[in-house]
Amino acid sequence: MAYNVSYDIAIVGGGLAGLALSIQSAKAGFKVILFEKEVYPFHRVCGEYISLESWDFIESLGVPLSKMQLPIVNKLMVTAPNGNSIEQPLDLGGFGISRHQLDHTLYQLAKDLGVRIETGVKVDDIHFENALFSIHSSLGIVQSRVAVGSFGKRSNLDVKWKRPFILGKQKQLDNFIGVKYHIDIDWPNDLIALHNFKDGYCGISAIEAGKTCLCYLTTAHNLKTHGGSIAFMEEAVLKANPYLKSILEKAVHLYEAPVTIAQISFERKSLIENHVLLVGDAGGMITPLCGNGMSMALHGSKLAFEAIAPFLRNELSRVAMEQHYARVWNKTFAQRLTVGRWVQRFFGKTWMTNAFIAALKPFPFLVRAIVKQTHGEGY
Repeated sequence: MAYNVSYDIAIVGGGLAGLALSIQSAKAGFKVILFEKEVYPFHRVCGEYISLESWDFIESLGVPLSKMQLPIVNKLMVTAPNGNSIEQPLDLGGFGISRHQLDHTLYQLAKDLGVRIETGVKVDDIHFENALFSIHSSLGIVQSRVAVGSFGKRSNLDVKWKRPFILGKQKQLDNFIGVKYHIDIDWPNDLIALHNFKDGYCGISAIEAGKTCLCYLTTAHNLKTHGGSIAFMEEAVLKANPYLKSILEKAVHLYEAPVTIAQISFERKSLIENHVLLVGDAGGMITPLCGNGMSMALHGSKLAFEAIAPFLRNELSRVAMEQHYARVWNKTFAQRLTVGRWVQRFFGKTWMTNAFIAALKPFPFLVRAIVKQTHGEGY
């Protein structure tokens, strides 16, 4: 790829935030290139539940959700490790769709709109000089007026840039692992369940084609104490919750091995690094028990686009663009992330989770209030 190839926007990472931003930008007439280190379609670790606040926006991108016969989720069940449970209607609710299908659909839409998408390509560095970015990858170097990082929870660029959440002393909200399966089990389409176990929790909900997504988060230490074996850990720890024991023993796995990710951090992150705008999990990650990460990534792409477009039209300076993005992002999401971190601290220690669920059970309005604090309105 020649050095003199130039774009309006270069996006590093083709998850929900990156793909949604590329589609919005291409529709506005901007020249866009997107880099993704994997090759579509592929599976990602994700709970695969999206709040209905994002429905209209996703359809505006071109995804025909209304025609896809997706499960609509409007009930929540939460269980403690000891089997105590809470069931609660969801005021807003959500729907289930796999990342395998949604990401691939967005990828095809972006390609059809003229976005240059380079898959199987890892970006090694991004330099900013003389009002232009140089994006370094195995294909060579391209230049762009705007660079966006949507590379997920942790990447080589986070390490290269020495971002504080990478270098800081390990804290309570650092170093988690995620594990995901698609399973075949008799599961209600309208229910999302959150089953807690020692040092973690597992979300289960329906997705397309009669499949069910089972995705759990736990500490790296939990896995290490079971010899690094997911199977041993599930047998010894997850199955201590009677609900999880029943599910794990009845489920038929739909692919050979789980999809996994390590070194997940929920600590605060910067939204701008070296003038690169960070969207999706790269800019801030809500704890999965809140069930709203996918909506945040999509909404964040809209906020980024609304800051980038005026800059590219020479209506805003770069500094004003960056300040506007950071301001509206924090106004929209900062409280959700704070509540998510607060709630996360009540889950992990078995006795604390058991006590927390027992305390909430007589007061369903408190459960509804917590859920509301981690979700937003349509956008």
